[in-house]
Amino acid sequence: MIRSTAAASPQHSSPPDPEAAISIRGLVKRYGDRAVVDGLDLDIHRGEIFALLGPNGAGKTTTVEICEGYRDRDGGEVRVLGVDPAKGGRSWKADLGIVLQSGAGDSQLSVRELLTAQASYFADPRDPDEVLELVGLTDKAGARGRTLSGGQRRRLDVALGIVGRPRLLFLDEPTTGFDPEARRQFWALIRSLRELGTTMLLTTHYLDEAEELADRVGVIARGQLAEVAVPTALGGRGTAPAVVSWTEDGVRRHAETATPTAFVAELAAHFPGEVPDLAVSRPSLEDVYLTMIGDGS
Repeated sequence: MIRSTAAASPQHSSPPDPEAAISIRGLVKRYGDRAVVDGLDLDIHRGEIFALLGPNGAGKTTTVEICEGYRDRDGGEVRVLGVDPAKGGRSWKADLGIVLQSGAGDSQLSVRELLTAQASYFADPRDPDEVLELVGLTDKAGARGRTLSGGQRRRLDVALGIVGRPRLLFLDEPTTGFDPEARRQFWALIRSLRELGTTMLLTTHYLDEAEELADRVGVIARGQLAEVAVPTALGGRGTAPAVVSWTEDGVRRHAETATPTAFVAELAAHFPGEVPDLAVSRPSLEDVYLTMIGDGS
């Protein structure tokens, strides 16, 4: 749990972790009298997909932009791939890939032309045709960016973000506006990038996306990090009492229990066959997330 601090240069129990892809200690960012980020600590491991969750205005985007080197901070320490992003040079920037909410989809250039131009900025880029195959756009190589569908444009955005062989990839709301099939295709792409060893920081408002993709999730509320955990354990989900539901005599019944297997076995003994409409559930990621963020940012 992260504690708030009002100091511009707070004291910390440990320095930034040099082995982490991103290591933050006591991050503070103010706009006027308001601390948008207020004493935030976070470590993101190399090779993991980390999802950063939070309502609008909670400090999520500001934190990410500081890590990308786009925004200055007012306090704390930040190391991204071992470098202070406020001082990162060209070689450091070449190790980052950034996929913003809007990309090059309206370009008059072809998909291959866009990717070849992007590759020319890097000393050791991936082969553009190899990247097109990786993101599933080989058959669209000659198409103009403006003719692509929404899902294809996001794949192009990712292609542009990874052609330089980034060690760390930032994904900002990557599937906003996608239909269900396009989202699942995109998820498969992200998993394939993890297999290549790419560390990814994902921001999303889709909790099912975070649960499906992320190794760990962090929730920001009111400028502070409420908790970091694997999705199944966030907010005590994994050990929370289960709710067993079934239908009996035409009435839907519910029972809360810490031992659902034993409860269901006992319940089954009272029925000649299957327990009607049996369901066992624990708090969802959405349930614990809404509890953490309260009534706003």
